[in-house]
Amino acid sequence: MRKNLKYSVVILSLLMSVVFLPSCKEFLNPDQELDITSDKMFDDWYEYRSVAMGLYNLQQELVEQLMVLGELRGDLLKTTSNANADLAEIYNFQVSKTNKYADPTNFYKLISACNSLITQLEKSHPEVIDKSRKVSELGNYDKLYGEVLCMRAWAYFNAVRIYGKIPVIHESLSSVEEIEAYLNSTQTYVDNVSIVFGRDGFYNDTTYNQSITLTKQFYDIDMVIKEFTKQLEEDVRVVGVNHYSVNSDKTWEVTIWNTYALNALLGQMYLTSGDLAKAAAKFNIIANAYDPDIDYRYQIDETFSEGLWKNIFTRIDLSEHIFTLNFDKVNQQQNDFQNLFESWGPHQYMLKPTKAAIDLWETTWSYYSLVIPDATKPWLTTLNKLNPGIPSDFYRGYGTSYIYMKNGSYFSSIYSSNGTGMLNYKMKNDVRTYTSMMDGFDTIVFKYSIDKQTYDEDANFIIYRAAGIQLYLAEIYTWLAQRDASGVVKTNKLKAMNIVNDGSNYDVLANRAQLGIRGRAGFTAANNGLIQVGNINYVHDPYTNQVIDYIDFSGNGKEYDLQKYMEEKILDEKARELAFEGERFYDLVRVAKRRNDPSFLAKKVSAKYPSGMRESIYNLLLDEKNWYIKMFD
Repeated sequence: MRKNLKYSVVILSLLMSVVFLPSCKEFLNPDQELDITSDKMFDDWYEYRSVAMGLYNLQQELVEQLMVLGELRGDLLKTTSNANADLAEIYNFQVSKTNKYADPTNFYKLISACNSLITQLEKSHPEVIDKSRKVSELGNYDKLYGEVLCMRAWAYFNAVRIYGKIPVIHESLSSVEEIEAYLNSTQTYVDNVSIVFGRDGFYNDTTYNQSITLTKQFYDIDMVIKEFTKQLEEDVRVVGVNHYSVNSDKTWEVTIWNTYALNALLGQMYLTSGDLAKAAAKFNIIANAYDPDIDYRYQIDETFSEGLWKNIFTRIDLSEHIFTLNFDKVNQQQNDFQNLFESWGPHQYMLKPTKAAIDLWETTWSYYSLVIPDATKPWLTTLNKLNPGIPSDFYRGYGTSYIYMKNGSYFSSIYSSNGTGMLNYKMKNDVRTYTSMMDGFDTIVFKYSIDKQTYDEDANFIIYRAAGIQLYLAEIYTWLAQRDASGVVKTNKLKAMNIVNDGSNYDVLANRAQLGIRGRAGFTAANNGLIQVGNINYVHDPYTNQVIDYIDFSGNGKEYDLQKYMEEKILDEKARELAFEGERFYDLVRVAKRRNDPSFLAKKVSAKYPSGMRESIYNLLLDEKNWYIKMFD
């Protein structure tokens, strides 16, 4: 049943083309000549559910766009010489309105389709907006209504992060052609096919057609967050139809909008707006989630520890995945990730990791110790020659997030002679040897290729997962000032570091030891792999691990600098954990705005460009207006 239902393209192409997008029939199903009205189509629950599956199909259409725009404009991904003109435009922050990755049409399609189903549900099942009903009385139509409201809010939120502003898509606009005509109008647009209905308590009392005049409006990001957080908080009472009761497959829960995904979206919007307290409240609903089969299911334990970490991307699992768009080539659900990243087979290898991204994994150290002859004289501290350390993030880095490739072959393991040798020669600062050893090799994003055959093209795309929520919380606790039991107002930086390091901010649960983000990846207190932030913080050479400096945060007036230092450590850890998953650029935007310092983003992003371009890109990004694609100017 799972294979036949999951985002059913065949059913959807029929239902969506004739109901939601009547003037876009050629887009969804050019061969359909059926004439089915919405009154005939929405006869029972299964027809509603089939149409709803079409909305997930429309979400699938957005994943390449979201990944490219969220990563290529950041500091972890760059173009190769094979990149097409559209990718080159994104990389250079010179985007034309014909760029396929910048095209808002897929957002229009999703929003208008959501509008249509929302209107149909409110018209035919007005109980979904009856707030006098008890939650225990709410059924599948209410849950479906919640899913569609979440999906529409998500579409607006992601669109406005890309464009800076997004047109208000009125619910009467039911096709892309109508939306484009509305946008191309001067100030007003007359819609002749509006269905308006009145309500008398629980029941409809009128249904009639009339022409209406629409005024062209745009939401900026603050307006989107205000409008849709209010809508989600007030109008969504239940979300996520329970398929488990009929198909015994619990993973369905996280491949549709669900209660945890709703709270992830709300938390993300509140965090973006700077409301840290509300963001923390929403994220903690997830972090403290209870499941009878998985205690506190979204805390970080051994399920994906060390060598198992890569399995996050090869299966759907309720202890890590919160909302994942499932792809399956058997059902003709494929994406372009392998084509963008792989250099073998028919693929084009147009995008690759930056040096900064590779360094984040390869210059992470463990198993070292320091010689501190006098704690009051940190300049005397040196690296212990007997324990100089071992470089690399072995489980999240090479072989999982990226690989090295040369002439169609790559190191089978970081433990291979080439891989280990390269890192060892870097550690010895033997530039000539490791440069010669790596001659002809290039780096490849591998996260979407794990366990994939050449022609699969169906890697899942994770919208929200547990590690991302935990890292959001770590960021929040770095800044969120709260009153403690003694009445003192202070931040909780220790909790932030515990989330990142070992999960010790949570109570130890029976049969579920907490590991933290780094602990799950094999970095523990025992091997000196934890991030340590204090008054004195030693600066190490990234390649040799030698102590080359220190940062002193002791004394008055250093709290803000310490918080910024912690924030950047958390961002680095988030990059190791979540690179290439579509959020990096927005993380940089959020931090730069919090600091009121555009140079933070400009410096990070411009560093990946050749020396001849670096300064111009830096200067371009000092203007926040250039962080957005000017599609509606």
